Amino acid sequence: MFADRVLSGMRPTGSLHLGHYHGVLKNWVQMQHEYECLFFVADWHALTTHYDTPQIIEQSVWDMVVDWLAAGVDPAHATLFIQSRVPEHAELHLLLSMITPLGWLERVPTYKDQQEKLSEKDLSTYGFLGYPLLQSADILIYRATQVPVGEDQVPHIEFTREIARRFNHIYGREPGFEERAEAAVKKLGGKKAKLFAELRTRYQEHGDDEALESAKSLLDEQQSLSHGDRERLFGYLEGGGKMILSEPRAMLTAASKMPGLDGQKMSKSYDNTITLREDEASVSKKIRTMPTDPARIRRTDVGDPDKCPVWPLHLVYSSEQTKQWVIQGCKSAGIGCIECKQPVIDAVLEEQRPMRERAQQYLDDPALVRNIIADGCEKARKLASETMRDVREAMGLSYS
Repeated sequence: MFADRVLSGMRPTGSLHLGHYHGVLKNWVQMQHEYECLFFVADWHALTTHYDTPQIIEQSVWDMVVDWLAAGVDPAHATLFIQSRVPEHAELHLLLSMITPLGWLERVPTYKDQQEKLSEKDLSTYGFLGYPLLQSADILIYRATQVPVGEDQVPHIEFTREIARRFNHIYGREPGFEERAEAAVKKLGGKKAKLFAELRTRYQEHGDDEALESAKSLLDEQQSLSHGDRERLFGYLEGGGKMILSEPRAMLTAASKMPGLDGQKMSKSYDNTITLREDEASVSKKIRTMPTDPARIRRTDVGDPDKCPVWPLHLVYSSEQTKQWVIQGCKSAGIGCIECKQPVIDAVLEEQRPMRERAQQYLDDPALVRNIIADGCEKARKLASETMRDVREAMGLSYS
């Protein structure tokens, strides 16, 4: 059993390109063997900016899931699901909105950035203002411990941690909390109970962060504790109440270094992409017709790889030997631009071949994709329901 649970999602934007593969999917493929992973299609998030063009979302969802599977995301090792098929996300989002200060949402850095970037759209909607909170609900509902993000998304994880902390502070004070927590300590057994008490004192009286981490590790190892007792002890340890929602950590991932066909970052908005499953003839043509160093007008003109948009692709795909061949050949006019591009064409096609093969079975039988998502939604819903049961009980909404 994995100790850490990872959650990550992507907005459905249609067919994915190699920038998505190098920036996100390669990480997912690796993580699915190291953690318990949940990967979801963020279709409600797509509506925060595309509410007026919903028709593009449905087909984009299925195209994207096929791309995930083609890239090597394995439903036997990860749970794949669609956000809107787990309505508990919306319920938790609503309940969290009751305690979220408006100023917290307005301070999220991407709120103003996105409004400026997408100035042609009317984004003065509650959905757009509230999307960081929906993002928090997506994470908190699965009690995810790790969320893979780039630098620019770290404030969203900090925001989520603050929301969890505020919720636990307001609703974690169950009647008789201290007595229940003390009873839970005794269940650890004499030796571990004594160690837990010592670590708790060191943290609360001296601010010893190492003691806090040691105590958390001690609790994580206790298989026999009920979920309620475990959350009580986490809260008791930090001096608060019962921890109903757990605080996730940001798992920093390297930004994609995947260049587009014009030397800029690969992005649909620059129209410089190669899609994951693009056919071989199209890929070859796109790379062959890429612009090169403007100084090389004739075959005999010398060039400089650093001034050529093809060079960044060599940095991603070529061996050291090939890179040296390019530098020498370009600077001496010993090779032409078409020759220089061929190793990149070969490497991209080699990378894509297994993706196209994996995708084919899902294109031949779309029911396979539907079934994978149906199973994933069922698993995700079961986890989400457990969290919502605790949240409703804490907020006085269980009516049992």
